[in-house]
Parts: sequence; structure tokens; C-alpha cells
Amino acid sequence: MAVKKKLVVLFVVDLLIVWFSSYTAYFFRFEGHVPGNYLHQFLEYSLISSILCLLAMLYLGMYRSMWQYASIGDLLTMCKAIVISWGVSYLITLLYMDNRVPLGVAVRTLETELLLMAGVRVFWRVFGKKKRTDHDNKIPTLIFGAGDCGMLVARELMSSAMNDRKLVGFIDDDPQKHFLTAFHLPVLGDRYAIESVVVEHRIKEIIIAIPSAPKAVISEIINICISTGAKVKIIPGIHDMISGKISFSTMRDVDVEDLLGRDPIKTDLVGIAEYVQNKVVLVTGAGGSIGSELCRQIAPFHPSKLLLLGHGENSIYNIEMELKRTHPHLHIEPIIADIQDRKRMDNVFAQHRPHVVFHAAAHKHVPLMEKNPSEAVKNNVFGTQNVADCADKYGTERFVLISSDKAVNPTSIMGATKRIAEMYVQSLNAQSKTKFASVRFGNVLGSRGSVIPLFKKQIASGGPVTVTHPDMVRYFMTIPEAVQLVIQAGALSKGGEIFILDMGEPVRILKLAEDLIRLSGYEPYVDIDIQFTGIREGEKLYEELLTAEEGATKTQHERIYIGKPSIISQKELDMEFARLERVLGEEPKAVKDAIENLVPILEYVS
Repeated sequence: MAVKKKLVVLFVVDLLIVWFSSYTAYFFRFEGHVPGNYLHQFLEYSLISSILCLLAMLYLGMYRSMWQYASIGDLLTMCKAIVISWGVSYLITLLYMDNRVPLGVAVRTLETELLLMAGVRVFWRVFGKKKRTDHDNKIPTLIFGAGDCGMLVARELMSSAMNDRKLVGFIDDDPQKHFLTAFHLPVLGDRYAIESVVVEHRIKEIIIAIPSAPKAVISEIINICISTGAKVKIIPGIHDMISGKISFSTMRDVDVEDLLGRDPIKTDLVGIAEYVQNKVVLVTGAGGSIGSELCRQIAPFHPSKLLLLGHGENSIYNIEMELKRTHPHLHIEPIIADIQDRKRMDNVFAQHRPHVVFHAAAHKHVPLMEKNPSEAVKNNVFGTQNVADCADKYGTERFVLISSDKAVNPTSIMGATKRIAEMYVQSLNAQSKTKFASVRFGNVLGSRGSVIPLFKKQIASGGPVTVTHPDMVRYFMTIPEAVQLVIQAGALSKGGEIFILDMGEPVRILKLAEDLIRLSGYEPYVDIDIQFTGIREGEKLYEELLTAEEGATKTQHERIYIGKPSIISQKELDMEFARLERVLGEEPKAVKDAIENLVPILEYVS
């Protein structure tokens, strides 16, 4: 039956209930025989009651409600409509009817109306749902979290819209909830019971519904869940629960970022605003993973002008269009330029006079730079020199170099060139009014050249997933997390520092690959194989964030540390730069030898 027809039927039923309630009240009041003088009163009272009751129900939207999805709130609203209409009806009879309606008749009419109208709707709520699919064809589902959020999720899973899932029960770490039930479903234990519950009940899907829990706790639970082979989904965050957005459609699959287990970064918004707001800000490499995220996070601080500088026109166009859409009032200036072109850099700085520079442009791919060392030197060393010299020349207030953990005891051309870039900006800081600083961090998830996109492509094509070495370890951050800390470090800079970001615990690449396969719904080594290809030239098994000489001191930010600046001779640096310039374009060994005069390159593990 169509919804409109059902509501018309409900309207008619309510009308009959009002008359039936009134008649039975008179019938029992007068023991089965209504006197003639009360019969006219019964007709008038029933007519008034029915009109007012139906008007009240219409006004409060009771005939627009879908009663198969009705809640306690809907029933209370309906009762409110009945009581109000009953009170007004009785008052009218007192004022305008010659013969007063007996109070017992009025009260019994109210009782019967409430009982029957509520009963009809409860009956519709219980039996009016669509026929479910066969029990055996449903996905056995487990909810982690028997709190408010878990209950919201459970209620939706048990609705007719979710007829493809069978909710088995809950898991919760609170021992006081164990052996209790909700929606007639048991709380089956804590996180350590997940594996046995999955096996016993053949669980295919686990929903993590604890949005207020610390990220470290959620990470531990995710690791337990994915080890069972069940598909894992998660509620995005506590703000969604507060704003009432929780629904099955807002849930998402667990991603690699959830496994890192780090809590959100606390940023000093005032400190950042002081050096970015109403300033001209230049981001080099603005089309790249880090550069574009820098632009996204700088934009809300209202710089007077945001300069997007990059070599690739498509990537610059994309970030420009995105920022124009999200920040339509921001003055954005796209600049297509190569940082290796000193004259072009000079023109850019002369024209725009940036107050703050974030230098993210660099060649970062280790194996490629091993084969093309001249390009690494031209971009990472001389490109940085060009931008830094222009910042000094044109009075830039702050210059932040985006560096890498591979600059520490480098085993690669890329790492060595980033270390030379750090050395150059440190030496320049000693004689410049500009505050030069470097920010050093490890790998970022999802960046270009990261293992994550590669693993996802390999899994999508059926494998195998290739890992260089079973003991390979790396530090990882999300791109937004790294960029937040880079901007924060800029606010802390007094000049000459190498800031080191707290990267959390190192991650084994092999475990990362296994987790990613499981998150994709497959079993490692069974559905998707993992092959070891051997360490590539220039790679390390373990990355470092500090040299032994640098040490580390805390800053006022719990996730940012400062390495002790090295003492660098500007004269010696100029001589080595001249030597580097002479060997550009020569065979790779000659370039590598020139680099090693400045920064020793350690032998990589084969």
C-alpha cells in the first residue's frame, strides 16, 4: 500500500477511535443504556472532539510521520495532541452546552483514545516493516562500543533499511557492561574477546563506535580487529555524534592513518596568526603533496596574498581552483617558475616581496636521484640557494625549509642534497635579518612516491605487493599532521634552528603492507602475496631524525624538538658550492664525489 493511502487509512481509523471512545464512555457510564437527553450530548461532544483531535494531530505533523520508523518522541507528540484536543473539547462543552458532559465520561474517553491510538501506531511500528531478507544471507556484524554512539549505530542496523546485516552483539572494555544486553543483544566481552567472538559467531564486519576514545586506543583496537580477517568500519569522530550526523552512510572504512594512533595536534593559533595573517606568503612546490597542503592550511589564517609557485602548470592550476572555491575572498597568485632559474626567482621576489616563505620544492625520490645526481644538486641545493638568497635580499621575515629525515647520516644523493640545503640556510641565517629555519620529518602517508599508493595499486591489480626488505622500518605521518607542525615550527623560529617533528613510533613496512591487504578485504600470503625485492640503492633499513652531534631540546610544543645547529664555515661552503657547480652534468660518480666533500654518504645496506 502506498504511503499516502496508509496515512489516509490512519486518519479514518483515528476518527473512528474518537467516536468509539466517546460512545463506550457513555455506554459504560449509563450501564449499557444511554438516556435520550444524553444521546444528543454524545453526538455533539463526539463531533467536537473528533474535529479538534484531528486538527491537533494534523498541526503537530502526526499524519506526515512514517510510523514504521516512529520513536518514543513521536508517541509523546501524539499524546500531546490528544490531551490538548480533549481539554479544549471538554472546556467548550462546559461553556456552550446546556447539559454538562459528565467528568467520568470525559476521562474515560481520553483514556480510550490514548490507548487505542497509541496501540495502532505501536502495532504499525512493530509489524509494518518491510519483510527482511533470509536470516542466513545477512552479514554477521559486531559493534565495538556499547555506549551512546554504539546504541545509535545498533538502532540503525536493526532498522528495515539495513536488512542485509545481522547484528550479533557488542564488545566493550567497560567490565560493568559485560553480560548486560541492549536491544536484546548481549555485550560479549572486552577487546581481548574479539578474536573468539569473531570465530564463534562467524563475524564478517566489525563497526568501531567509540568516537571519543584516544587515537592510540582506537589504533590498538583496529589492529586486533583486522587480525581477525573481518571487515572493519569506524565512526569518523565525536563531533559527528554531537551534531547528530551519525548514520550508517557516515561510517567509513578503516584507513592506514587510523593505525598510526596519534591524537590530534594542538596548535598555537595565535602564534601562527601573528606571522601569517595579513602577510604575503610564498609556497614553493605549491602543487606537490606537502606544498598544496601548506596552502590549504595557511589560507584560513587570511594572508594578504598567497603565492603558489611551482614548475608544473596542472598541479598549480588544481590547487588554485580548489582554494578559489574554498576561500573565494583570498588573494591568490599562481606563479609558474623553476626555482633553478635564479633570474626568475629574483623577479618573483622583487615583484611580490613575500614576508614568509615555505620552501617545499624539491626532488625527493631516492632511487631516481641516485641515477640523476646532477638534477638532485640543481634542484635541492642550488634551487634552495636561489630562493634563500632572494629571501635574504628582499627582506623576507621568515624562511622555512622543508627537509627530510634522510638528511641525517645520509646514504643517498637525495638525503645528502637535503642536508646541504639545511647547511646553507643555517649559514645564511648567521648574516641575515631573515629568520631561516629547517623542519625535518619522515615519510608522509599518501604523498607522491609514497609506498601507500603503490601498495594500493598492487592490491587492486591482484598483487603481489612488493616490499624491499622484511626488516625495513620508516617513520610516518599524515600530510595534514606534518604540515600543521611545519607551520607551527615557523611560529617558534628565532633563526638557525633545525626543527625535528615527533614522528611517533617507527612502522615496519612489511606490517604496513599486511595491514593494507587486510583492510582491503584480503588475507596476506593467501589472497595477495608479498614479495621481497631487496633494498634499492641509497636506501636505509632504519631512518634517523638526528645526528649524534645535534642532540635535541624540547620546545613549548610537545611534538616539536630543536636540533643543535652545526657550526658551518661560510667560506668553506662557498668553495664547495663552486666545486659542485663545476661537476654538474658530468658522470654520476664525479657528482657524488663532490657531494661527499661536503656531506659524507654512508654505504647503503645491500
